[in-house]
Amino acid sequence: MKHQNGAVALRAALLANMRSGHWRAGDKLPTERELSETYQIGRAAVRQVLAEAKERGLITQLVGSGTYVSKEAAALLEADDSEASGMHTSPAELMEARILIEPMIANLIVRNGTSADFLRMEECCTRGENAVSMPEFEVWDGALHQAIADATHNTFIKQVFQLMNRVREQGDWGALKMRSLTPERRRAYEQEHRALVNALKDRDEERARGLIMEHLVRIRHNLLGY
Repeated sequence: MKHQNGAVALRAALLANMRSGHWRAGDKLPTERELSETYQIGRAAVRQVLAEAKERGLITQLVGSGTYVSKEAAALLEADDSEASGMHTSPAELMEARILIEPMIANLIVRNGTSADFLRMEECCTRGENAVSMPEFEVWDGALHQAIADATHNTFIKQVFQLMNRVREQGDWGALKMRSLTPERRRAYEQEHRALVNALKDRDEERARGLIMEHLVRIRHNLLGY
């Protein structure tokens, strides 16, 4: 699987191994180093993918011991599959929703965001800028958008963004994003991310909303051509 797109492949493999029963409750996962070598991504990207799986309750991590499939993993994935069976969201539908929703959350972040929230956003920006591969950059791109949602301190908004990140895991989105993400576009995204985080940190709602809209319109054009 080394030829597949790093973090995207790792995320997909974790889910596939658990769904198939190849990895069962209590089974130990390969080490971070082994996953990094197998999927040709940095250790930071591996940790981010594992953190997402842990947040979903799919794995547990024991210091000094390793990472294990959780007892609840099978039931959680079965529930997710049941929910997703009647829902497939196209990249175009996702972009429509993002353009409607994301500019509106600037107000909540300006009012509710903490210094810790902004530090997390800046960390995601830095990790993305230092990523050695496009898949690793994509991991930190997703982490930044979730950090922005978390800074609203609104449970409903955070759940909406978690759902959008699940849609980003679908094959259509991942394939389209990887085909469109050139080095030049990546640099533009990095600059836009920094500008947005700075605007939010300055509590400048109007500037932040404008930057979010510009960023999303650029992504839509790069992905979908309009």
